[in-house]
Amino acid sequence: MTTTAVLSPLTIRAVEVVLPCTDLDATVDFFLDPLGFRLDVIMPADDPSVALLSGHGMRIRLERGATGDPGDLRLAVDQPQASGTDLLTAPNGTRIHLVDANPPLVVPDSAPLFELTRDDGDAGGVGRAGMRYRDLLPKRQGGRFIASHILIPEGGPVPDYVHHHRVRFQMIYCATGWVRVVYEDQGPAFLLQAGDCVLQPPGIRHRVLESSPGLEVVEIGCPAEHETTAEHVITLPTPEVRPDRVFEGQRFVRHVAAEATWEPWRSPGFECRDTGIGAATGGLAGVRVVRLGNGLASPNDAVSTVDGIHDGELLFWFILAGMTTLHTQGRPEEPLGRGAAVAVPAGLGHRLGEHSADLEFLEITLPAGLEIRTATPL
Repeated sequence: MTTTAVLSPLTIRAVEVVLPCTDLDATVDFFLDPLGFRLDVIMPADDPSVALLSGHGMRIRLERGATGDPGDLRLAVDQPQASGTDLLTAPNGTRIHLVDANPPLVVPDSAPLFELTRDDGDAGGVGRAGMRYRDLLPKRQGGRFIASHILIPEGGPVPDYVHHHRVRFQMIYCATGWVRVVYEDQGPAFLLQAGDCVLQPPGIRHRVLESSPGLEVVEIGCPAEHETTAEHVITLPTPEVRPDRVFEGQRFVRHVAAEATWEPWRSPGFECRDTGIGAATGGLAGVRVVRLGNGLASPNDAVSTVDGIHDGELLFWFILAGMTTLHTQGRPEEPLGRGAAVAVPAGLGHRLGEHSADLEFLEITLPAGLEIRTATPL
């Protein structure tokens, strides 16, 4: 039977991990050198059976004669390979795993996949800070990308905290409603409104503060699995404003739709507004919003994109409004409505056609200057 103790954090003074041992002296010596712990308490003096050690942010209680598994510890170290092994075993049997304190960011080397999802009305599962997440790329492009349609149905304050992500690329586009956010070195909190987007460079501290009811944003990141780290020191907003600060080779971008200009897209009859993310990432990724040109006032004027094919890492579309039909080589036609998302892999001929006049979609490409070559007619 388990009981729930009523505790106040103010009454907790320390936490100890209890490890059993047989030879207390040998085990203490091992934790002191080579592991670098400190001996704090040993008792009783005439026949020690308990030793308290501390170091590296933790406390260990060694108990001679205690039962149970001796457990595993992970030590984050610089250059673990220099020790010649990644596993040490203490005299009491505790397994010491040596892991890299600063491991390289791993992006799976997987082939691009065709993925298509539609909005079926399901708000998705509950994720971090109570937000609802609908998976737009269920296969995650083999682990390279995650794309989410994030919803906050009720609105109001968001139970978020200052945090940052270990990523190669991450952006957020506000599709509906508004959300108040704040970013490291980017000044006071601001509203991200429908049509706006941000580039979140690797490591930038940020926080979601509040949202309108019915908020919808699209977020895409690389790699699919990445660390989110809570920030316990830096508070936001930061006193300095440094809009040109570079975070691991990227600059923060806040694209405001109301201030954007439209320019011709790569296919005649379409226009786009570029978010500036391509320049801010050094050409790594491009983000733009595409719509039919202003001269196309009715469905009867609709045009098709060219039959295209690419060799890039990612071509991703999310339908923001209206309807279109996706034609791909060797696959059936796919009608796409609001909330549909599709990743078109390298080497697959494709075309968008049969649009409604109000068609508008978000396009994300890696690289930013993704070259679409003319394909064999579909």
